Amino acid sequence: MAQQAYVTETDDGGSGDERPRFRRLAQRLVDGWRGDPRIWRRGIALAVLALLLALVMLLHSRIPNTIGNLGSLTETFLPWLGVLVPVLLVLALVRRSATALIAVLLPAVVWLNLFGGLLTDKAGTGGDLTVATHNVNADNADPSGTARAVAASGADVLALEELKASAVPTYERALASTYKYHSVQGTVGLWSKYPLSGVAAVDIKLGWTRAMRATVATPDGDVAVYVAHLPSVRVKMNAGFTARQRDKSADALGEAIADEKLGRKILLGDLNGTMNDRALNAVTSQMRSTQGAAGSGFGFSWPASFPMARIDQIMVQGVEPLSSWTLPETGSDHLPVAARVSLATSDS
Repeated sequence: MAQQAYVTETDDGGSGDERPRFRRLAQRLVDGWRGDPRIWRRGIALAVLALLLALVMLLHSRIPNTIGNLGSLTETFLPWLGVLVPVLLVLALVRRSATALIAVLLPAVVWLNLFGGLLTDKAGTGGDLTVATHNVNADNADPSGTARAVAASGADVLALEELKASAVPTYERALASTYKYHSVQGTVGLWSKYPLSGVAAVDIKLGWTRAMRATVATPDGDVAVYVAHLPSVRVKMNAGFTARQRDKSADALGEAIADEKLGRKILLGDLNGTMNDRALNAVTSQMRSTQGAAGSGFGFSWPASFPMARIDQIMVQGVEPLSSWTLPETGSDHLPVAARVSLATSDS
């Protein structure tokens, strides 16, 4: 009696191999590397690049600013160096280099050590005061819409920077129904639901006013609120990262905050620099970033069309940040940023 052979059909055309595609590809990769005596000799250049990348991230504070402020430029975009890690990983796989693969682990570990904490959501609940800041852009074509958008965030205290003199009345009208108190000093302004006192311009060594302070009388006590718009920086082919005036103004702002008599301090504004930039040490050394302490992700705020850096900052001293976030895009080239803080446990 003849035996009939039965062939089980499979979904992939009868190959008989039911292993997942990824597993088959991984096995093929391992088979291709197995027994290859050159896997340790290939990719030396890639390994060197990986080591250099790790050193740049690890020793960024040692990169000198004497030539084109290269150190500050590197620190401004420091998180983006992590993009090179997967690129090097792919190249190491293509080259089939075990040496390069191991070397790529070093910059990956360094990046995670520097920025891994920002990948988690640290936002809490509650709080006594919501604050927001926005560089509205002097050339904003819709100042009224921008004002309404940031007011809709629910901020109790709102700072605006780069206020064009001719547009100030528009912002005042748009915000009048939400904020009973406000003051504009030069190109910066502060709007508040609570009374303001001690309003004054802050000299940041520019020759015109781009910073101010005020005492905000909240239900939980007085808070010193600073608003600042530090000078812009430029990347020029013949001069590098030009930031001398910004750095000088940052030092002056740091001195003013250090001399503040009130214990509760909040700084709102466009600092034209990130928390990693050593040039802002006069400020960052004495205040906490709400995004770093209670935000989710990097909170990049500029440019609005494709945010690459957080140069718009909310920083605090003597109050506890509970949450921090960016707001939707407006008619500006910056994104607004907001934070909620607790005043109840802080000394005034």
